[in-house]
Amino acid sequence: MKANQMAIVVDADSCPVKNEIVGTALHYQVPVRMVASYDHRLEPKPGVEIVQVDRSDQSVDLYIVNHIRRGDIVITGDFGLACVAIGKGAVVLSPRGEEYTDDNIDYLMERRHESARRRRAGGRTKGPRAMSDADRIAFQQKLTKVLVRMQEKHDI
Repeated sequence: MKANQMAIVVDADSCPVKNEIVGTALHYQVPVRMVASYDHRLEPKPGVEIVQVDRSDQSVDLYIVNHIRRGDIVITGDFGLACVAIGKGAVVLSPRGEEYTDDNIDYLMERRHESARRRRAGGRTKGPRAMSDADRIAFQQKLTKVLVRMQEKHDI
């Protein structure tokens, strides 16, 4: 990856849209860095850098936080990682195509905290619904919009 080139950085341990990311990035000629623990097998592909880190709880998140730059695109479902990435000037998308921003991240973090508190008290919370083809299409459309927006901003 070139030092000043935008990259798509993926929290790849549980990312269900890896193929969509790679296909879209290839079309827009944007490099991809997939970051996962050694517990996950990732296949190398053209335009994709694979980074494997140890399996400790926050290793993937720490690697991403320490290696992203302003203008990168981060794909993650982790609100904590999203919060830090936004602070570093990255554009952050969920695997379902939701863009995490300064306007919504506080609410999402609060919701995460409330769910964790409920579970600690013995309550149950729902997990995310299964990923559908419509979710994959919505993600790919959002990633495309973000790439176009960022490339237009860079061309000015």
